[in-house]
Amino acid sequence: MPGRFFLTTPVARVARALGVPDPSAADGARRNIQPGQEVWVLTVNGLQRMRWGIIPVGRVNARGRPVMETIINARSETVFDKSAFEGVGRVVIPVDGWYEWTGKTRRKTAWRLSARDGGLLLFAGIADVWTAPGGQALHQVAAVTCTPNADVREIHHRMGVILQPGDVGRWLGASENAARDLMQPLPDGMLLVEVADDVDWSGA
Repeated sequence: MPGRFFLTTPVARVARALGVPDPSAADGARRNIQPGQEVWVLTVNGLQRMRWGIIPVGRVNARGRPVMETIINARSETVFDKSAFEGVGRVVIPVDGWYEWTGKTRRKTAWRLSARDGGLLLFAGIADVWTAPGGQALHQVAAVTCTPNADVREIHHRMGVILQPGDVGRWLGASENAARDLMQPLPDGMLLVEVADDVDWSGA
């Protein structure tokens, strides 16, 4: 499941690929997008920035207890059923890829996963708005995960739900039952997996 994203494609090109207006942002290449930072998110109204990680203020689990941890990924098997996700919206997170790690602490290998054809990867996401004590509205997002395909299985036991371009509108606006059908692993062979030994993990 994604622990870091990267997006080096200019936002204007992302907008063209998605068929939405250019948000006219001057973002540079981002090779290390971390939880807690902003990511570009596609909503029914176009592209906007959101904080990666849902602060579950006021949300409770099935036992009625407050959810304490920030949610960066949500399991597809329970995302429509858990009380902690009640009322969230559906969005898409367009990125060039993500990173995973294998191995033991201090000897971990970082892996870069991207589309084999060089295109964008369109992660299914859920979104929420948190109103801070001062009244500021913070838009926040989490990626939806599923079981891995063969490309990812040797690296991680989960992967993000990656949508086909033709399914984006369905994820954003169709019924919950229709959206459930989309929460499947990407077909095998569509991802390129490489060792990521050229990334500055301290930067964005």
